[in-house]
Amino acid sequence: MGPPGAGKGTQAEKVAGELNLAHVAPGDLFRQAVSRGDELGNEVKAYMERGELVPDAITIRVILGSLVNAHSGNGVVLDGFPRNINQARALDDALGKQNKAIDRAVYIKVDQKELVRRLSGRWLCSECQAPYFYDAKAEPKSNSCPNCGGKLYQRPDDKPETVEKRLQVYFDETSPLIDYYRKQNKLVEVCGEGGISEVKERIIKALGTTGVNNN
Repeated sequence: MGPPGAGKGTQAEKVAGELNLAHVAPGDLFRQAVSRGDELGNEVKAYMERGELVPDAITIRVILGSLVNAHSGNGVVLDGFPRNINQARALDDALGKQNKAIDRAVYIKVDQKELVRRLSGRWLCSECQAPYFYDAKAEPKSNSCPNCGGKLYQRPDDKPETVEKRLQVYFDETSPLIDYYRKQNKLVEVCGEGGISEVKERIIKALGTTGVNNN
């Protein structure tokens, strides 16, 4: 868990890889739907462009469907899901029917000013999805990815005019999850400021102290 710009996607992928877990990212699933241009994709696109959360009914259906296809004997890292209490309860119910449960909820903490800076200056490669960061008030000097040459673009929900709204939506709807998982003794808080590898090691260490990655 963590607000937009906290690095959930980056850290979820790296932690999943290091601990040999499956990585399930609703954001990626939504963008795949948008790129397909089908009915679901068009519906999701409208919410994303307005900087709003995709409705729970759609999100839960997509995520639970993906879990069925996520084969990993060790477990799964959920990237950015659940995002509110309703989703958390639906997830708990669905996993409970399979005699499974969430082990830990990792909360990545980042100062709000840093979040605005990160989000407003984030650009992605259309080919390899590598992220790049520039001054929030200026576009990158080159529109080509230094890694693979793909075209750089900025997600509609990362543009300055939607960043503040995204953060407000998060704090209104998602932050209560902190208390939800804290009451279940499942919350792990990690500082998300610093280098990517540094934050990853903090998460691995925190999970290690709870016994999650002691395989």
